[in-house]
Amino acid sequence: LSPDCSFTCHYRCRALVRLDCSGPPGASDEDDGTEQALEKDTNVDEPSEWEKAELDQAQVEQRIKEYNSQINSNLFMSLNKDGSYTGFIKVQLKLVRPVSVPATKRVPSLQAGRPGPRTQGVKRRTSFYLPKGTVKHLHILSHTRVSEVIDALLRKFTVVDNPRKFALFERSEKDEQVYLRKLADEEQPLRLRLLAGPSEKVLSFILKENETGEVNWDAFTLPELHNFLRILQREEEEHVRQLRHRYARCRQKMQEAL
Repeated sequence: LSPDCSFTCHYRCRALVRLDCSGPPGASDEDDGTEQALEKDTNVDEPSEWEKAELDQAQVEQRIKEYNSQINSNLFMSLNKDGSYTGFIKVQLKLVRPVSVPATKRVPSLQAGRPGPRTQGVKRRTSFYLPKGTVKHLHILSHTRVSEVIDALLRKFTVVDNPRKFALFERSEKDEQVYLRKLADEEQPLRLRLLAGPSEKVLSFILKENETGEVNWDAFTLPELHNFLRILQREEEEHVRQLRHRYARCRQKMQEAL
Protein backbone atom coordinates (compact mmCIF):
# COMPACT_ATOMS: atom_id res chain seq x y z
CA LEU A 1 0.00 0.00 0.00
CA SER A 2 1.06 3.56 -0.58
CA PRO A 3 2.14 5.35 2.63
CA ASP A 4 -0.27 8.17 1.80
CA CYS A 5 -3.26 5.81 1.65
CA SER A 6 -5.39 4.61 4.55
CA PHE A 7 -8.66 2.79 4.84
CA THR A 8 -11.06 1.50 7.49
CA CYS A 9 -12.82 -1.84 7.19
CA HIS A 10 -14.25 -4.71 9.24
CA TYR A 11 -11.54 -6.88 10.78
CA ARG A 12 -12.87 -10.00 9.06
CA CYS A 13 -12.73 -8.22 5.68
CA ARG A 14 -9.15 -6.99 6.07
CA ALA A 15 -7.62 -10.00 4.32
CA LEU A 16 -9.97 -9.53 1.36
CA VAL A 17 -9.06 -5.89 0.70
CA ARG A 18 -6.70 -5.30 -2.20
CA LEU A 19 -5.54 -1.73 -2.80
CA ASP A 20 -2.81 -0.43 -5.05
CA CYS A 21 -2.67 3.32 -4.64
CA SER A 22 0.64 3.68 -6.47
CA GLY A 23 -0.38 1.85 -9.62
CA PRO A 24 -1.90 3.60 -12.67
CA PRO A 25 -5.70 3.61 -12.72
CA GLY A 26 -7.56 1.59 -15.29
CA ALA A 27 -9.06 3.00 -18.44
CA SER A 28 -12.53 3.09 -16.97
CA ASP A 29 -11.28 4.88 -13.86
CA GLU A 30 -9.57 7.46 -16.02
CA ASP A 31 -12.78 8.10 -17.90
CA ASP A 32 -14.72 8.49 -14.66
CA GLY A 33 -12.09 10.83 -13.26
CA THR A 34 -12.10 13.00 -16.35
CA GLU A 35 -15.87 13.24 -16.38
CA GLN A 36 -15.92 13.92 -12.64
CA ALA A 37 -13.47 16.81 -13.12
CA LEU A 38 -15.51 18.20 -15.98
CA GLU A 39 -18.70 17.98 -13.99
CA LYS A 40 -17.17 19.83 -11.05
CA ASP A 41 -15.69 22.52 -13.26
CA THR A 42 -18.92 23.15 -15.11
CA ASN A 43 -21.43 22.60 -12.34
CA VAL A 44 -24.53 24.80 -12.58
CA ASP A 45 -27.29 25.34 -10.06
CA GLU A 46 -29.92 27.15 -12.11
CA PRO A 47 -32.10 25.45 -14.72
CA SER A 48 -31.70 26.61 -18.30
CA GLU A 49 -34.24 28.79 -20.06
CA TRP A 50 -35.95 25.95 -21.92
CA GLU A 51 -36.43 24.10 -18.64
CA LYS A 52 -38.40 27.07 -17.28
CA ALA A 53 -40.74 27.13 -20.28
CA GLU A 54 -44.45 26.70 -19.60
CA LEU A 55 -46.45 24.67 -22.14
CA ASP A 56 -50.17 24.79 -22.78
CA GLN A 57 -52.22 21.73 -23.68
CA ALA A 58 -51.69 22.06 -27.45
CA GLN A 59 -47.93 22.51 -27.03
CA VAL A 60 -47.71 19.47 -24.77
CA GLU A 61 -49.55 17.35 -27.34
CA GLN A 62 -47.26 18.57 -30.12
CA ARG A 63 -44.15 17.91 -28.04
CA ILE A 64 -45.29 14.38 -27.28
CA LYS A 65 -45.81 13.66 -31.00
CA GLU A 66 -42.35 15.00 -31.81
CA TYR A 67 -40.81 13.01 -28.95
CA ASN A 68 -42.42 9.72 -30.01
CA SER A 69 -41.32 10.23 -33.61
CA GLN A 70 -37.65 10.52 -32.54
CA ILE A 71 -37.29 7.36 -30.46
CA ASN A 72 -36.41 3.91 -31.77
CA SER A 73 -37.95 1.90 -28.92
CA ASN A 74 -41.38 1.33 -27.46
CA LEU A 75 -40.78 3.74 -24.56
CA PHE A 76 -43.39 6.19 -25.82
CA MET A 77 -45.09 9.02 -23.99
CA SER A 78 -48.88 9.00 -23.79
CA LEU A 79 -51.26 11.91 -23.27
CA ASN A 80 -54.08 11.32 -20.79
CA LYS A 81 -57.60 12.74 -20.93
CA ASP A 82 -57.03 14.92 -17.87
CA GLY A 83 -54.14 16.73 -19.59
CA SER A 84 -51.35 14.84 -17.79
CA TYR A 85 -49.03 12.44 -19.60
CA THR A 86 -47.04 9.32 -18.82
CA GLY A 87 -43.69 8.09 -20.07
CA PHE A 88 -40.36 6.52 -19.24
CA ILE A 89 -37.18 8.01 -17.84
CA LYS A 90 -33.82 6.26 -17.62
CA VAL A 91 -31.76 6.80 -14.48
CA GLN A 92 -28.11 5.82 -14.14
CA LEU A 93 -26.92 4.98 -10.64
CA LYS A 94 -23.46 6.34 -9.80
CA LEU A 95 -23.08 5.54 -6.12
CA VAL A 96 -19.67 5.63 -4.49
CA ARG A 97 -20.72 4.24 -1.12
CA PRO A 98 -22.44 0.89 -0.48
CA VAL A 99 -26.19 0.63 0.02
CA SER A 100 -28.06 -1.40 2.64
CA VAL A 101 -30.68 -4.02 1.82
CA PRO A 102 -32.71 -6.19 4.21
CA ALA A 103 -31.59 -9.75 4.89
CA THR A 104 -34.01 -12.00 6.79
CA LYS A 105 -32.51 -15.00 8.49
CA ARG A 106 -34.90 -17.80 9.41
CA VAL A 107 -34.35 -19.16 12.90
CA PRO A 108 -35.94 -22.58 13.58
CA SER A 109 -38.28 -22.73 16.55
CA LEU A 110 -36.92 -24.44 19.66
CA GLN A 111 -40.33 -25.90 20.43
CA ALA A 112 -41.49 -27.36 17.16
CA GLY A 113 -44.29 -29.29 18.83
CA ARG A 114 -46.18 -26.17 19.81
CA PRO A 115 -48.77 -24.75 17.43
CA GLY A 116 -48.00 -21.50 15.66
CA PRO A 117 -45.23 -20.36 13.31
CA ARG A 118 -42.29 -22.70 13.19
CA THR A 119 -39.83 -20.06 12.05
CA GLN A 120 -39.09 -16.60 13.25
CA GLY A 121 -37.70 -13.77 11.12
CA VAL A 122 -34.73 -11.83 12.42
CA LYS A 123 -34.30 -8.43 10.84
CA ARG A 124 -30.79 -7.88 9.55
CA ARG A 125 -29.05 -5.64 7.05
CA THR A 126 -26.42 -6.34 4.49
CA SER A 127 -24.47 -3.80 2.47
CA PHE A 128 -23.05 -4.04 -1.03
CA TYR A 129 -21.83 -1.83 -3.86
CA LEU A 130 -24.11 -1.43 -6.85
CA PRO A 131 -22.27 -2.30 -10.08
CA LYS A 132 -20.95 0.61 -12.12
CA GLY A 133 -23.24 1.65 -14.93
CA THR A 134 -26.41 0.30 -13.32
CA VAL A 135 -29.40 1.70 -15.24
CA LYS A 136 -33.09 1.59 -14.40
CA HIS A 137 -36.12 2.62 -16.46
CA LEU A 138 -39.10 4.04 -14.60
CA HIS A 139 -42.62 4.58 -15.91
CA ILE A 140 -43.89 7.77 -14.27
CA LEU A 141 -46.47 10.54 -14.59
CA SER A 142 -45.85 14.11 -15.67
CA HIS A 143 -46.51 15.34 -12.13
CA THR A 144 -44.21 12.75 -10.48
CA ARG A 145 -41.68 14.63 -8.36
CA VAL A 146 -37.94 14.01 -7.95
CA SER A 147 -38.42 12.81 -4.36
CA GLU A 148 -40.93 10.21 -5.58
CA VAL A 149 -38.51 9.03 -8.27
CA ILE A 150 -35.78 8.52 -5.66
CA ASP A 151 -38.21 6.56 -3.46
CA ALA A 152 -39.22 4.38 -6.42
CA LEU A 153 -35.59 3.62 -7.31
CA LEU A 154 -34.78 2.60 -3.75
CA ARG A 155 -37.82 0.33 -3.67
CA LYS A 156 -36.80 -1.29 -6.98
CA PHE A 157 -33.44 -2.28 -5.48
CA THR A 158 -34.93 -2.91 -1.96
CA VAL A 159 -32.56 -0.31 -0.50
CA VAL A 160 -33.46 0.53 3.10
CA ASP A 161 -31.20 3.59 3.44
CA ASN A 162 -32.85 6.93 4.12
CA PRO A 163 -33.88 8.59 0.81
CA ARG A 164 -32.36 11.86 2.01
CA LYS A 165 -28.94 10.28 1.54
CA PHE A 166 -29.48 10.39 -2.25
CA ALA A 167 -30.10 13.08 -4.84
CA LEU A 168 -31.15 13.10 -8.49
CA PHE A 169 -28.98 15.07 -10.92
CA GLU A 170 -29.48 16.11 -14.52
CA ARG A 171 -26.47 15.79 -16.81
CA SER A 172 -26.07 17.53 -20.15
CA GLU A 173 -23.33 18.10 -22.71
CA LYS A 174 -22.83 21.35 -24.58
CA ASP A 175 -19.82 22.75 -26.43
CA GLU A 176 -17.68 19.79 -25.28
CA GLN A 177 -18.45 20.55 -21.65
CA VAL A 178 -20.41 18.52 -19.14
CA TYR A 179 -23.01 20.25 -16.98
CA LEU A 180 -24.37 18.68 -13.82
CA ARG A 181 -27.25 20.13 -11.80
CA LYS A 182 -28.87 18.80 -8.65
CA LEU A 183 -32.64 18.66 -9.08
CA ALA A 184 -34.93 20.04 -6.40
CA ASP A 185 -37.39 17.65 -4.73
CA GLU A 186 -40.40 19.35 -6.36
CA GLU A 187 -39.11 19.23 -9.95
CA GLN A 188 -40.76 16.87 -12.44
CA PRO A 189 -38.31 14.64 -14.34
CA LEU A 190 -40.75 13.57 -17.07
CA ARG A 191 -41.49 17.19 -17.90
CA LEU A 192 -37.74 17.82 -18.23
CA ARG A 193 -37.46 14.75 -20.45
CA LEU A 194 -40.24 16.03 -22.71
CA LEU A 195 -38.72 19.50 -23.00
CA ALA A 196 -35.23 18.15 -23.72
CA GLY A 197 -36.29 15.40 -26.12
CA PRO A 198 -35.01 11.80 -26.13
CA SER A 199 -31.30 12.64 -26.59
CA GLU A 200 -29.18 11.46 -23.66
CA LYS A 201 -26.51 14.06 -24.48
CA VAL A 202 -29.00 16.87 -24.13
CA LEU A 203 -30.34 15.49 -20.83
CA SER A 204 -29.82 12.38 -18.73
CA PHE A 205 -30.61 11.55 -15.11
CA ILE A 206 -28.10 10.29 -12.53
CA LEU A 207 -28.68 9.14 -8.96
CA LYS A 208 -25.78 10.03 -6.69
CA GLU A 209 -25.05 10.59 -3.02
CA ASN A 210 -26.56 13.76 -1.64
CA GLU A 211 -23.40 15.83 -1.18
CA THR A 212 -24.66 19.05 0.37
CA GLY A 213 -21.42 20.17 1.98
CA GLU A 214 -22.93 19.64 5.44
CA VAL A 215 -23.59 16.20 6.87
CA ASN A 216 -27.21 15.52 7.71
CA TRP A 217 -26.66 13.39 10.81
CA ASP A 218 -30.41 12.87 11.27
CA ALA A 219 -30.39 10.67 8.16
CA PHE A 220 -28.25 8.00 9.90
CA THR A 221 -29.36 5.31 12.31
CA LEU A 222 -27.99 4.99 15.86
CA PRO A 223 -25.69 2.02 15.02
CA GLU A 224 -24.23 4.01 12.12
CA LEU A 225 -23.63 7.05 14.33
CA HIS A 226 -21.94 4.91 17.00
CA ASN A 227 -19.75 3.36 14.31
CA PHE A 228 -18.73 6.83 13.08
CA LEU A 229 -17.76 7.80 16.62
CA ARG A 230 -15.59 4.69 16.96
CA ILE A 231 -13.89 5.40 13.64
CA LEU A 232 -13.22 9.02 14.63
CA GLN A 233 -11.80 7.91 17.99
CA ARG A 234 -9.43 5.45 16.27
CA GLU A 235 -8.33 8.11 13.78
CA GLU A 236 -7.72 10.56 16.63
CA GLU A 237 -5.71 8.01 18.60
CA GLU A 238 -3.62 7.18 15.53
CA HIS A 239 -2.98 10.86 14.84
CA VAL A 240 -1.88 11.45 18.44
CA ARG A 241 0.39 8.41 18.29
CA GLN A 242 2.08 9.71 15.14
CA LEU A 243 2.61 13.15 16.72
CA ARG A 244 4.15 11.66 19.84
CA HIS A 245 6.42 9.47 17.74
CA ARG A 246 7.53 12.45 15.68
CA TYR A 247 8.36 14.57 18.72
CA ALA A 248 10.16 11.64 20.38
CA ARG A 249 12.41 11.29 17.31
CA CYS A 250 13.10 15.04 17.29
CA ARG A 251 13.98 14.92 20.99
CA GLN A 252 16.30 11.97 20.36
CA LYS A 253 18.05 13.72 17.46
CA MET A 254 18.61 16.86 19.55
CA GLN A 255 20.00 14.82 22.44
CA GLU A 256 22.37 13.06 20.03
CA ALA A 257 23.50 16.42 18.68
CA LEU A 258 24.15 17.71 22.19
